[in-house]
Amino acid sequence: MVGGVYLSVARGAFRRYSTYRAATVAGTVTNSVFGVILASTMLALWRARPGLGGYDAAQAVTYTWISQALLATVAVWGGGFQDDLQARFRSGDIAVDLYRPVDFQGWWLAADLGRAAFQLVTRGALPVLVGAALFDLALPGSPLVWAEFLLAVALAVVVSFGLRFLASLTGFWLHESEGVRAVMTVVSMFFSGMLLPLALFPGLLGELARALPFSAMVQLPADVLLRRRTGTGLLALYGFQLGWAAALLALGRTGQALAVRRVVVQGG
Repeated sequence: MVGGVYLSVARGAFRRYSTYRAATVAGTVTNSVFGVILASTMLALWRARPGLGGYDAAQAVTYTWISQALLATVAVWGGGFQDDLQARFRSGDIAVDLYRPVDFQGWWLAADLGRAAFQLVTRGALPVLVGAALFDLALPGSPLVWAEFLLAVALAVVVSFGLRFLASLTGFWLHESEGVRAVMTVVSMFFSGMLLPLALFPGLLGELARALPFSAMVQLPADVLLRRRTGTGLLALYGFQLGWAAALLALGRTGQALAVRRVVVQGG
């Protein structure tokens, strides 16, 4: 019964985002245009520095299109449920949300998974098709690899949700989480691999980037699709994503418990 509720929430979120047709088309076109610009830049760089970061030119260009596909899917720039939560902080409706007969965190996670599914189908798949038509991409032909990639993307969305949920919870204390969210966006863009593959980061910075949860959002799904992780390496990748997802969700649940206590103390 409870699982059915969350499934309905996810379906509702999918349908909701499907109604934003103009925004979806605009976002898809934007991702495609930036994909062409960034892929051309990466291609020029790899022609000057072949094999940079262990990628060949086709893999580097493919990485660019994968990152564009994941930009909205994984919500690297934030948004999604965060905008809804912020509006409910301002209106005071957040107190009602906390006392619904369903888990607060679970509700918003289900909604975010529904949103991510829609974005993957539209702003994810369509730009990659554009990239495949214009560039020589190193896309796998095996359905198994695509299934492994989709699993990595699903875990990436959960990790991203965990980070964004924590940032949003600060609204219970700050009443305005925009500043925290802005900082989170900048950090996510840099350390997720959205701008450049983390293999290009030097020394300790690269080691730090690969150890942080942000790498699970873009870099690791791209590694799966490009077959840079196979066998036990693939299992370790999933373990890394699952570990961070569990840790972030646990932190979010702790923050949620403190938030409920705060609402009660304030008379909510």
